[in-house]
Amino acid sequence: MKTININSLIRENIKTLKPYSSARDEYKASGSEMVFLDANENPFENGVNRYPDPKQTAVKVALAEVKNCNPNNIVLGNGSDEILDLIFRAFCEPKKDNIITLPPTYGMYNVLAGINDIETKEVLLSESFEPKEDEILNAANENSKILFLCSPNNPTGNSFDNATVEKLLKEFNGIIVIDEAYIDFSEEESWLNRLEEFPNLIITQTLSKAYGMAGIRLGICYASLAIIEILNRIKPPYNVNLLTQAYALERIQDQEGVQLEIAQIQNNKDYLTKALKNVNFITKIFPSDANFILVKVDDANLRYNQLIAKGVVIRNRTTQPLCENCLRLTVGTELENKKLIEELLAISKS
Repeated sequence: MKTININSLIRENIKTLKPYSSARDEYKASGSEMVFLDANENPFENGVNRYPDPKQTAVKVALAEVKNCNPNNIVLGNGSDEILDLIFRAFCEPKKDNIITLPPTYGMYNVLAGINDIETKEVLLSESFEPKEDEILNAANENSKILFLCSPNNPTGNSFDNATVEKLLKEFNGIIVIDEAYIDFSEEESWLNRLEEFPNLIITQTLSKAYGMAGIRLGICYASLAIIEILNRIKPPYNVNLLTQAYALERIQDQEGVQLEIAQIQNNKDYLTKALKNVNFITKIFPSDANFILVKVDDANLRYNQLIAKGVVIRNRTTQPLCENCLRLTVGTELENKKLIEELLAISKS
């Protein structure tokens, strides 16, 4: 197991911060009928007049059962973006510390760094979209607090080489966040299975992709107990609302339905990948472990606008490093995919 002092990475003001204690934190329901007059709530029952569980206990227990982990190693947030922001605020001192990102990657890392006044060091992925571990380690200094690894990566779709990630986990002297938003579509194992080996490892996941619940905004963080304690200290007391918790719990417990949809998406991706080979202006189809496919075309701006005119919305990634003239195509339903292919073929013949 790697030895690292998490306490040395935490911001000084966070070390001494006393978290807000909500009414629902101070009194733990015992299961008996109680009269709740502690939280200044409207007493008239309508299903949402009471504050939600600030610890989201039922959701965490259900997740832990599915993921085979300890519920105490989980923090939930209002989307993964809140989780990421909490990590910034726990470990990065404004105007002093820096993070390392690996473009092309998820754009919110840089946005959150800007919001928190944190320098971003960028180390481009290789031409095969893999991390350059030696360049990353050389770019790091004593103020490099967080390294973000998005795997499977957005927008490229590939999972990073396990040996490369393991080397970074062993040699980077800060927090490593592995963003696994798309892990449920990948044949690679989650790094959650090795969480106990690396005390500086944080894994983020979401219900927005494979679980089909983007509208409820639930982000998930898995980390050591030391990191979880810090994140719980600074998170808002009721950051995950009652309705989100209810919908999330129902969906997590429906693993048969979730797995069926994942299988359908995988089948649809296979169809889409094969059909895209018949589009003459697509010059490369990148392999994907996610629910989207990155393709290289002759003119991304032209093809993007042509599809928009046909009523099909995709993502133009041509402005991203290493993604010149690349389009990102989300795998849709069977009908949506057929519509996409029909329009692409029609455009290629025009």
